[in-house]
Amino acid sequence: MSHFAIVAPPLYSHAVALHALALELAQRGHRVTFLTGNVASLAEQETERVAFYPLPASVQQAQRNVQQQSNGNLLRLIAAMSSLTDALCQQLPAILQRLAVDALIVDEMEPAGSLVAEALGLPFISIACALPVNREPGLPLPVMPFHYAEDKRALRRFQVSERIYDALMYPHGQTILRHAQRFGLPERRRLDECLSPLAQISQSVPALDFPRRELPDCFHYVGALRYQPPPQVERSPRSTPRIFASLGTLQGHRLRLFQKIARASASVGAEVTIAHCDGLTQAQADSLYACGATEVTSFVDQPRYVAEANLVITHGGLNTVLDALAAATPVLAVPLSFDQPAVAARLVYNGLGRRVSRFARQQTLADEIAQLLGDETLHQRLATARQQLNDAGGTPRAATLIEQAIAGSESVS
Repeated sequence: MSHFAIVAPPLYSHAVALHALALELAQRGHRVTFLTGNVASLAEQETERVAFYPLPASVQQAQRNVQQQSNGNLLRLIAAMSSLTDALCQQLPAILQRLAVDALIVDEMEPAGSLVAEALGLPFISIACALPVNREPGLPLPVMPFHYAEDKRALRRFQVSERIYDALMYPHGQTILRHAQRFGLPERRRLDECLSPLAQISQSVPALDFPRRELPDCFHYVGALRYQPPPQVERSPRSTPRIFASLGTLQGHRLRLFQKIARASASVGAEVTIAHCDGLTQAQADSLYACGATEVTSFVDQPRYVAEANLVITHGGLNTVLDALAAATPVLAVPLSFDQPAVAARLVYNGLGRRVSRFARQQTLADEIAQLLGDETLHQRLATARQQLNDAGGTPRAATLIEQAIAGSESVS
């Protein structure tokens, strides 16, 4: 049996997905050690085979900086990401040698894991907890809000936006380049240049992506990384539609947006449950009832609430969207940051939901809600997407792919 180390950014949604994968690998007899922050609640579930290694103070501080900037200025966030990659590249070699790991499982958003693995001659697997970072000519980057198109104007827009993105990411790219050179590796500057040649595993599925033509043979869509299968809930007919609204763990503080969602839902005669993920004070949460909310809570059994809802209103985080697709529940995306605008664009392209600006008026939001609640044409597309998710294999298939890649130390197609 193998000993895996997991390297990931300090983002809770990423840690949850990777923790599910760790539990699956542990169940198969492997050992897994997390080398990431923001997993305090997960660390309480530490077992003999799933451990959480205490990282050096320099790495912990860099991780806190990334967390603090997640809702702040983009340039400061990029600087924080660069500092974290730098700290990890300095500290990981000694840690990995001390732990005597056999292989790494690396979140695509943290290139330090792949750089250090390659420097030490360790096999590594890339995991896309967000949209995959693989680039293709003719496709917008997975952080851009653009819809899929093939006309010259759109292709030009994609090219220009890619250059702008790379310019903004220059500090991070220089950090990647500097450590690649220090480790004696071929030059690289971008996240997509740090992917595993053995296996690249994505939480997404083709039904939630733009048409792909140039993915490597070692790329695999496996669907949501969950330890428990999605609940099998029959959505009973209701005279009053039910809505579930969440803005994720990083955006749950947006009181005004929640107020607008509550008022818009009530105006179309719908009940709405709001999960703010500890982002609101008790007084703020209570104020949402006066706006029309039916239930307001910090955390819920999200897959079950999503499965029982007639509509999900979300920031467009991939985990929440995958929960919705697993339940064949339509989605109204209100993207806020990171890859959320890109997730929303893919939802709309595949006919699985709609998107609306966070700055939209209450009436505009209500109109979008009413349109989705009354759109009978969505059901077949949602059923197809759910079947694709079910067939993708999920966490067990991801674990099998990892085992195959490590066993042969060659690309798994």
